[in-house]
Amino acid sequence: MIFNINNDHKIDIDKLLAIAKQAGAGILKVYNDDPENSSVTYKADESPLTLADSVSHQIIAAGLSALTPEIPILSEEGKNIPYEERKAWDYYWCVDPLDGTKEFIKRNGEFTVNIALIYKDKPVLGVIYVPVTNIMYYGGSKIGSWKIGADGGVKYLSLSPKIDNWTAVGSRTHSSEEEAALLAKYNVTNIISAGSSLKFCMIAEGSAQIYYRHGPTMEWDTAAGHAIAIYSGAYMAMPNGEAFVYNKPSLLNSSFICSASRIIVE
Repeated sequence: MIFNINNDHKIDIDKLLAIAKQAGAGILKVYNDDPENSSVTYKADESPLTLADSVSHQIIAAGLSALTPEIPILSEEGKNIPYEERKAWDYYWCVDPLDGTKEFIKRNGEFTVNIALIYKDKPVLGVIYVPVTNIMYYGGSKIGSWKIGADGGVKYLSLSPKIDNWTAVGSRTHSSEEEAALLAKYNVTNIISAGSSLKFCMIAEGSAQIYYRHGPTMEWDTAAGHAIAIYSGAYMAMPNGEAFVYNKPSLLNSSFICSASRIIVE
């Protein structure tokens, strides 16, 4: 499948998915070879960094540079690009080489490889690969959203909004009173937790109907999932209804809602 936006760039989706899988294989090698997590170090903000982050970043950066040499890359592990340079970008890749490092360290399998293509300030293509389960999600403008199962089966993700009996999905490591208060206003009958960007995938495939995140994330945490969710038919915005945008002067995100139908917090 060829992905084409405004005739500016043509991207071979199969090659892009292969890059995500290669990164996942690199992560799994560390995951399986390092049972004591001896390769874990900590960033200045005390968030964990593993050898797997670095391995995945190198694989993705090399792959994307070969696939689309004209498109710059913004990655969590290569993020120190000044806004004065970034603001001139029309297109760029927004990458989280290993989303869910804490889940990786806990060894619960709920970590992902996230690759998104941003055009202007909006994600137009997103890929999320789950290395432990060998499940791939991707979605984009004009092509919709898809899931490739571990057995290779392909499923088109088309959201069917539920009116009631919603399932809410939230972070396994982050939660807040504000999130609980919002969910209480809606017909939420089940609340589940999931790590990394898997929460967006659950919205896209209909196993959950609302994901509210109160508090900061980074652009690479949300970009791929944002694309997969909205191109399956989901809604995503800031709580006040304003657009959730990318390539901001600060790469820190505000709170957001991703849901099966439009929700605005007054």
